[in-house]
Amino acid sequence: MTWLILGLVLFLGAHSTRIFAEGWRTKSIEAWGEKPFKGVYALVSLLGFYALIVGYAQVRLEPVVIWQPPIATRHISVLLMLFASILLVAAYIPANHFKVRLRHPMVLSVKVWALAHLLSNGNLADLILFGAFLAWSVMNFKSARARDRIQAETQAQVSDESAQPALPKTSATLITVGVGVVLWGLITFVLHARVVGVSPLG
Repeated sequence: MTWLILGLVLFLGAHSTRIFAEGWRTKSIEAWGEKPFKGVYALVSLLGFYALIVGYAQVRLEPVVIWQPPIATRHISVLLMLFASILLVAAYIPANHFKVRLRHPMVLSVKVWALAHLLSNGNLADLILFGAFLAWSVMNFKSARARDRIQAETQAQVSDESAQPALPKTSATLITVGVGVVLWGLITFVLHARVVGVSPLG
């Protein structure tokens, strides 16, 4: 459990600087330079991710059951993962409706992913892992939306008419949904069982 918690602290901590230490982050980039800062950021994230994976694998060997999820939650989880997959793809395809309207589909994807796994898993390690990611995604999205509002207010004060908001494209949205469905299918029917060792469907 120690490795799991350490991994969560390092990984989510590195990804929380814009939530809790935006000023420190800005000053550090100015002092160190953008590339060195991103290098340290990436190193801490990788170390945290490694510790997280090792810790989760260890605690799964001796699971502590907190509650037994009903069978129905497994089907709900699979459906939620479809939305999570589409949102994940939306973060990388420009001008799709999800990205234009929601602005931060990656964070929302993590939120839906964490919620889906919380519903279908009742072990202590699962509650800690996915609960931490769910809490982080909620705070991250709230922080990101606050920055969006500040940016919008600043642009309004400058009255830069050339900075027009991007318009969503139906073609980009269709591609996003299509690729998201394919990704969901690969994860659900192939990758999850091979990588994690558990089939979402049984």
